[in-house]
Amino acid sequence: MASGTQDGIIVAPSPPGDGRLADNIVLFGRALRKAGLKIGPGAIADAIEAVETIGIGSREEFHAALCSIFVKRHEDLAVFDEAFRLFWRSRDLVAKMIAMMSPVAPDHRQKEKPKPGESRASDALLSNRDERRPQREAPDIEIDSRFTSSGSEVLRHLDFAQMSAAEIAVAKKELAKLQLPLDRVRTRRFAPSRTVAKVDPRATMRSALRTGGALILPRFRRPKEMQPPLVVLADISGSMSQYTRIFLHFLHVLTERRRRMHTFLFGTRLTNVTRAMRHKDPDQALDECAAAVRDWSGGTRIGEALKEFNRLWARRVLGQGAIVLLITDGLEREGVELLGQEMDRLHRSCRRLIWLNPLLRFEGFEARARGVKAMLPHVDEFRPVHNLLSLADLVSALTAGRADSYDPRRFLGKQ
Repeated sequence: MASGTQDGIIVAPSPPGDGRLADNIVLFGRALRKAGLKIGPGAIADAIEAVETIGIGSREEFHAALCSIFVKRHEDLAVFDEAFRLFWRSRDLVAKMIAMMSPVAPDHRQKEKPKPGESRASDALLSNRDERRPQREAPDIEIDSRFTSSGSEVLRHLDFAQMSAAEIAVAKKELAKLQLPLDRVRTRRFAPSRTVAKVDPRATMRSALRTGGALILPRFRRPKEMQPPLVVLADISGSMSQYTRIFLHFLHVLTERRRRMHTFLFGTRLTNVTRAMRHKDPDQALDECAAAVRDWSGGTRIGEALKEFNRLWARRVLGQGAIVLLITDGLEREGVELLGQEMDRLHRSCRRLIWLNPLLRFEGFEARARGVKAMLPHVDEFRPVHNLLSLADLVSALTAGRADSYDPRRFLGKQ
């Protein structure tokens, strides 16, 4: 058999009876590349050489050999493990057919939670199988769309709670395309300036010392601008369960592209998940958030959570003109007096407090709940957050500034 070339790698002819192991490693490397791992032709060639050197003594040794070559980042380990399990699993067709033909009792056990990276690995492997299928020519169909709306436009207005699994997957991709704000605030520090601005005496004297004072040229400086910290307090109680996961994907996009981003989740207690949200892989980030939070989809104690934030974290993360995004429906039944006091303290500690409430999706919304009445006087903006369009408006508002159309006083006047 003649040798072939795959992905720029010269694959030596496989000896009889070896099961074409080298070709399978090349296909496995392609699948990992589609799943997001940074794998080049050199890594695949090294993997083939490593397997040939150590041999295949056990599945664990084979896994360790490929993992040492293909995994370069910690966040890629979960994807590699799932891809390895799916690609190199046993293919005993006879045993599977016997299992399918045999009568079995229905399994009422709770389904195992998908592991982080499993969806990306399975999509990459299934795409390889779909590409090898012969393509059928589809007939040309002409549709008059003059009185219809595009699917993307409908998806932008569709409520997250009404989306199917496929629509949520598309919504996650749309969130990754959002143009993040370029908001900047002026600080007390200065940066060198090439244009004529305020004279910098220290820089001028330092440059004059280089010439012994024979030549004194003025140096200028300007106020330094930087992005303010963005702090998110997100409610994960049972009443917000339909929106929690899509909100976390949105926060992961912000964390990945914004330097000073802090995320806190609260139900009956406050949990700092900033470090977990910094993982590059969104599945891994959300899985670690779920492991860190003990009160997921439980009750809610907004006042107690804000009190803990103001006492332990406010001075650490609310400096330099921080913006706070509070994501909750405001359905607090107990401790309304405490809630009002802590909201007032939080409002005084930040430059801008924006309350995002999914209940604003209803046109006839009124501030009748006790928790909503206690919170509204202490926020700068009161915005809906239930679909892609509302999130896109929020991103634009972080740059544009305060909007009068979302002034909370318009709801306070209806009490």
